[in-house]
Amino acid sequence: MSSDLFIELRNVSFAYGERPVLKNINLRIPRGRLVAIMGGSGSGKTTLLRLISGQYRPQHGEVIVDGKNVATMNSNQLFQHRRRMGMLFQFGALFTDLTVFDNVAFPIREHTRLTENMIRDLVVMKLNAVGLRGTQDLMPAELSGGMARRVALARAIALDPALMLYDEPFTGLDPISLGVIALLIKKLNDALGTTAVMVTHDVHKSLDIVDHVYFVSNGEIIAEGTPDEVRASTSPWVRQFVYGEADGPVHYAYPVNTTLDHDLGLQQGGEHA
Repeated sequence: MSSDLFIELRNVSFAYGERPVLKNINLRIPRGRLVAIMGGSGSGKTTLLRLISGQYRPQHGEVIVDGKNVATMNSNQLFQHRRRMGMLFQFGALFTDLTVFDNVAFPIREHTRLTENMIRDLVVMKLNAVGLRGTQDLMPAELSGGMARRVALARAIALDPALMLYDEPFTGLDPISLGVIALLIKKLNDALGTTAVMVTHDVHKSLDIVDHVYFVSNGEIIAEGTPDEVRASTSPWVRQFVYGEADGPVHYAYPVNTTLDHDLGLQQGGEHA
């Protein structure tokens, strides 16, 4: 199975200063699979994407992508690594001063020496793939939220990436647009044979399209499985997250070592001082 792995994190730990975010993470993603990483806010999901893309380097462990350790890459190697990668940001992150055409053409112009005629053909093909052929002369301000997200998806797949990273791709979308984006992600991933990692809070729509799910809590992977295994899970943590239950092992309050009475006492003491 190891020869079919595209991404592997081996005993990865990462901290922001003194605050640990990821603790001894082990994660394996086979080539061509669409995998979701789920968990509460601040659990370390987006940090995992940044480690895979090489924005961050782990304090401990190895981040292996397609047989290469991202953590030890130099700047030229990182450039080549990212050239094979597409990224769909949380709100699309289109360049507001560029047309739809120039947004999608941007990575092609940056990373290739193709003629403008070939670039135009490629842009039209990518826009057609997301159902937006004919929008190339529009500005981002003229697009709906769902259309803007699809343009961002067309830009992300402009170079047929071997690796796709999705950071909360469904945020802020109405139910119809969300369904369209989810279906496009699944269809494009299958058509391109891309390996994809998606960080998301949208449990139910994600379970309809992904091949595997990792759940992260307090910087650790606490559960994983196929969508069917996740739905059937008896784990209190997984059930609380999947069904949005208020009561369970995940607490609403930020974990601290002092009580509210202690903090109020400190505050009152400070006022009298």
